[in-house]
Amino acid sequence: MNPRRLTPSMSVLVAFEAAARHGSFTKAADELLLTQSAVSRQVQSLESLLGVELFHRDGRRIDLTAAGALYQHELAAALGRIRSATLNTIAFSAQGGTLNLAVLPTFGSKWLLPRMNDFYTRHPDIVVHIHSRIMQADLASVAGEMNAIICAGSGSWPGFISHKLLTEQLIVVASPSALPEYRSITPADLAASHSLLNVVSRPSAWSDWFEYNGLDHRLMRLGPSFELTSHLIQAVTAGIGIGLVPRVLVQDELKAGALVALFDPMESGRSYYLAYANRYQNLPSLVAFSEWLLSLSFPEGPI
Repeated sequence: MNPRRLTPSMSVLVAFEAAARHGSFTKAADELLLTQSAVSRQVQSLESLLGVELFHRDGRRIDLTAAGALYQHELAAALGRIRSATLNTIAFSAQGGTLNLAVLPTFGSKWLLPRMNDFYTRHPDIVVHIHSRIMQADLASVAGEMNAIICAGSGSWPGFISHKLLTEQLIVVASPSALPEYRSITPADLAASHSLLNVVSRPSAWSDWFEYNGLDHRLMRLGPSFELTSHLIQAVTAGIGIGLVPRVLVQDELKAGALVALFDPMESGRSYYLAYANRYQNLPSLVAFSEWLLSLSFPEGPI
């Protein structure tokens, strides 16, 4: 296939994306400072090049076809990345710019966001767009749209530079009002008598804890599962069950007495990292954010 057909000009792509987003050639023209007929001609040119109808037309009304909706979804993300890349390139001369950062949801809300004001005080010319992502070991799909990622894992990801932030420790937590005998409870008591809450992305956490404490897995009484660790923490606080959570994520609840920690913490075998693809290592906004993040301390404190 002719490569020209696969790489339409930017002007026709921008015209189509604006028309698709607004559902109107007129509104797209107003945004792009063009005439309505100019936008219509550019979209027609794109349809002719692709050999695909992108809009259903009924007088002044336009609606995306199924093919047009698919193209608009893919194109909007691609144009967003192009605009971000342009801003980041301009930022090399201004030493400012933007940073697209993917963060584990609960780590972002419980640890990172409360500290971001300090970053903005130090770097008022940089804007960090924070995106919540539940990430597994493979970072490739996330890295396609993000400049950097805060995630948990081994720290060994080909094609990525990673900086260790802290070693993850898991602790068993309970509501003191729902478990008044928490000071005298043993791991065996816990296994035999209480509902154990878990996070769906970590299905083996309680199994690892049982093995760590030499307990029979047949005693395990698994309770509800949660997609987000923050929801599990809320459920434990409400007295629904017992949780096994990263220690760094419940410091506020432990300090306030809303939760109590049972037993000694257990290292999970994972650590938290700031990671980014090699191609972003000299991005000014990322250099500034990385230096700031690594300058912070990550004390988990006594339990």
